[in-house]
Formats: sequence, C-alpha cells, structure tokens
Amino acid sequence: MSYDAPNQNGRFGPYGGAFVPEILIPELNALEEAFEQSWADESFLNQYRCLLHSYVGRPTSLTYAERLSHELGRGQIFLKREDLCHSGAHKINNTIGQILIARHMGKTRIIAETGAGQHGVATATIAARFGMTCIIYMGAEDMSRQALNVKRMRLLGAEVRPTTCGSQTLKDATNEAIRDWVSNPRDTFYIIGSVVGPHPYPKMVRTFQSVIGEEVHSQLRQLSSKAVPDVLVACVGGGSNAIGLFYPFIDYQDVTMYGVEAAGEGLHGRHAATLSTGDIGVLHGAMSYLLQDEDGQISLAHSISAGLDYPGVGPEHSWLKDIGRVKYISETDHAALRAVSLLSRTEGIIPALETAHAIAALEKVVNEVDTDSVIVVNCSGRGDKDMQTIMEHDEITTIF
Repeated sequence: MSYDAPNQNGRFGPYGGAFVPEILIPELNALEEAFEQSWADESFLNQYRCLLHSYVGRPTSLTYAERLSHELGRGQIFLKREDLCHSGAHKINNTIGQILIARHMGKTRIIAETGAGQHGVATATIAARFGMTCIIYMGAEDMSRQALNVKRMRLLGAEVRPTTCGSQTLKDATNEAIRDWVSNPRDTFYIIGSVVGPHPYPKMVRTFQSVIGEEVHSQLRQLSSKAVPDVLVACVGGGSNAIGLFYPFIDYQDVTMYGVEAAGEGLHGRHAATLSTGDIGVLHGAMSYLLQDEDGQISLAHSISAGLDYPGVGPEHSWLKDIGRVKYISETDHAALRAVSLLSRTEGIIPALETAHAIAALEKVVNEVDTDSVIVVNCSGRGDKDMQTIMEHDEITTIF
C-alpha cells in the first residue's frame, strides 16, 4: 500500500472537499498555493523548525510508562508527551505553521474556534508572539467548564467571544468563526484547530502535526529493540493529534492503530462517537461522518471532554475507517475519569480528559496484542485545564 490521500481536489476517497460560500473559494485557493509554496521553501521550514525547537520545546519526550505497563499486565507502553509542549498540548504545532503562512499572505487579523480551549490558547499564544490581532470563538458552555483557559487566552491578549446558540460548544463556535471569515475574508486568516474544514485545511493541519509521529519514529529506536511500534493509540475528536501520530506510519502495515472516540454516557445515550454511529454528511465545509437525526439535522454531541464534544470528525479519519486502516473504538465519560486516576497514580502524569479516553482504551487494546508489543499512546494534553471538571465527579473526588 502506498497511501497518497488526499487527491488534488482535497478528497480522501469520497470525503473532504470544499463546501463553502463562493466568496471563500479564492481565499482557499490562495491558502493552498501559499501552503504548498511555503512547505517547499527551505527558509520557511527552517523558521518553522526553529520555533518548534526554541519556543515549543520539541522534540517532546517519549516516556516509557513502566508502572502503567505493569498494572495492565501486557505490552510495553510508551507515552508521546505532547502535554510538555509550550501551552500544554499538541495544538501549538499547527498554530505556529498556520500563523507563519498568514504572515506570508499579508493577513493582519487571526480568528479561531476552540472547544477545550487548548487550540484557543495555542492560537492566542502564537498571535501574541507575533503581535497580531486575535479573536477566539468559544461556546458559552465550554467557557464555563474551561474557565482557566479563557483566562489564559485573555491574558495573552486575545478577545474571547462566547457563542450562546445551539449546544454552546465547539460546533457552534465553529459556525461563528466561519461567519466571521465570510464577512472579513481580505484581512482575516482563520486558523482551524483540527483536521476538519474545507480543503486544504485537513491536509495542512496533518502536515504540521505529523512532527509527532516523525519524532516517535526516531525516538523509539533509542528506547526499544523495535524500529517501529506495534500499536498506536490516540483520542479522536476532530482528529489532529491522532493523525499527527498515525500519518508517518500509515504505510507500515504491521502497525495497528486505534482511534478512541468519546462514548459519553454510552452509545445509546448522549455521546460524541461519530465514527462509531454516524452517517455521511457535510459540516463546516467538508464531507465526513457526522452525528445526525433521522431528518439529517446535526445532533447534539456530548462528552465530559470539551475537546471531543463535536458531532463531526476529520474527513481523513472517515476514509481510514472505510479502508480499515485504523480501528475506531470509544470510551465513556466514566471510563475517562477512571483513566485520569490510573495514569496519575501510576506515572505521576495528570492527563487532559481528551487524552484520558486513549488511556482508558488501553484495557481493551492490551487484550488484542502480543504480550511484548510496543504500544505508543499520544499524551495529547495536560490535565490542568480539566481539574474543576474532574473534582466535580464521584469517580475522582475521593482523592481530594
């Protein structure tokens, strides 16, 4: 297999594309041209890599989770420590790349959407670094449960605009960001935070996040007897941290990949497990699997994790599901909370609730692999932002 998606039209099989108002077509075409030119320009690459090293703190560690491995009883589990990135998550890998392209295009105003706040913080961080105007759209519900990140964004100089319609979460924040972009296309650059949206965003974000898997490839050789991992595990909301880990290994057919969605209260209740239960449709400029009702209207998603609380998923994940390259499973809110306790207790690492879904899935994963399998889990973010939510739930409160 030689994986070459997307095609020149931005399609991953039938998924992807650009379903946007006509006014944005020239902007997307200009963005695609600027991205392709920049990625082929050695001076751009040098600046990007320098910022990843000196500002973000890359390469991030690949940590052997000895006590977690022992507790689960099978496999050698390694954690790719994206929680150690400046600003606390993998999101800044992408925001740095996109803001450099925005500057190249002469844009002066940055907008973004955010759910858990980590993309918002990463966007505000790098906008402050370059002295650019920054507006972040965030659902009012997410602003309440992620109040710490709201304060961080404002401290960094960003304007945080609450979205009070619909579920008041990530989907609605994205709607508002797109409305802003349509109204202000000439001076505004929209930094999308995941591998979603119209072409070329899914490909562009994947490219910037692939540094995660590329580092794993080189680091693992120094830490184990295997040149490539046997298993990769990552949580999936929109899907950027997962694609960043998976993409460099897609052509390695012996590497098994697990994407872990949010099952919320269970797949027969409120959840955000798009790939497990969704149908094909169009949302936010791209065709993909979506959570929909019988009339084709977008359903409300639910997850204890604000970053996974989204009724869609990146089009590349939809394609990887269809061709069977990645196994997509799901974990509940309850399981994620238990996983927060598990990783904190065994490794001294408090994970974000997004990451906790991937940790929770390890109990299933280890039972499907050989005893000595090398398993790499993307520790996509740190749990500081989720402490209030964590303390409010019975599964954890006995600790405090």
